[in-house]
Amino acid sequence: MAHSIDPDLDNLLLDSDSDDINILIDHITAKGDGRISLSAESCAQLVLAKASGRVSPEDVALISQELRKFGGNTLLNLFRRGRGVAYKELLCDVADHLKVNYNKNSDCPKIEMVILLKVLEESIDRMTEQEREALFNSLGANFTGTGPLMMASLQAAIKASGFAAYKLSAIVAQATSTAILGRGLVFTTTAPLMRGAGAFAGPIGWAITGIWTVFDLASPAYRVTVPCVVQIAYMRQKAYSAQEKEGRCPQCDTPVSSSAKFCGECGCRLKN
Repeated sequence: MAHSIDPDLDNLLLDSDSDDINILIDHITAKGDGRISLSAESCAQLVLAKASGRVSPEDVALISQELRKFGGNTLLNLFRRGRGVAYKELLCDVADHLKVNYNKNSDCPKIEMVILLKVLEESIDRMTEQEREALFNSLGANFTGTGPLMMASLQAAIKASGFAAYKLSAIVAQATSTAILGRGLVFTTTAPLMRGAGAFAGPIGWAITGIWTVFDLASPAYRVTVPCVVQIAYMRQKAYSAQEKEGRCPQCDTPVSSSAKFCGECGCRLKN
């Protein structure tokens, strides 16, 4: 069966790190144990791809196909010849299920971000005030206590900085992966960033473990699509961050001129 390419998903997956793809494989295959709605053949191929450390374009196509099948009604998938729904349709379904306030005409990155904010908002309600304040400071947002003003401050910080958006996505994805799979993300090139983000994996991880009952993941499909959307949102923000990294300080992410030898904000020595 020819694979139906989804431009909102496949291109991102093809350019992503295998470590990040492996998180999706674990969500889709239930850490290799398999799922009723996943064929044994597809499960075996994905598990082998993860074990080999080399995710091929064919593996990526299968991940996209199987994930989008989880997003569609089984009967309707028969009429779609097993191809599932478009990624954006899956994304909107997840947003509706989580009762997210969003615009269906927005592009996928914007919808993904409001989903991350919704997960974080529910988690924040289960954190101590000291943990909340430290988290907001880490994201460059003004901590204003609880309620709408608190989330408005966070949204403003996200809009003002791609670095803050990436950090938020990393924190939520890290906590989600740890809570569901029992292991976190693999950070290599972003080690300085994760020294700050990693400090919140514990508090938010405990909070996220508790909010899955609020979000009602009893449905086998949502047990796959919700954490996968969180992971894909992180992968997209990671890709954006890599594109924007040139011309920014590797330590604090402040924009720097091409001739600068030191960052004017944190004093980090630049590679020039």
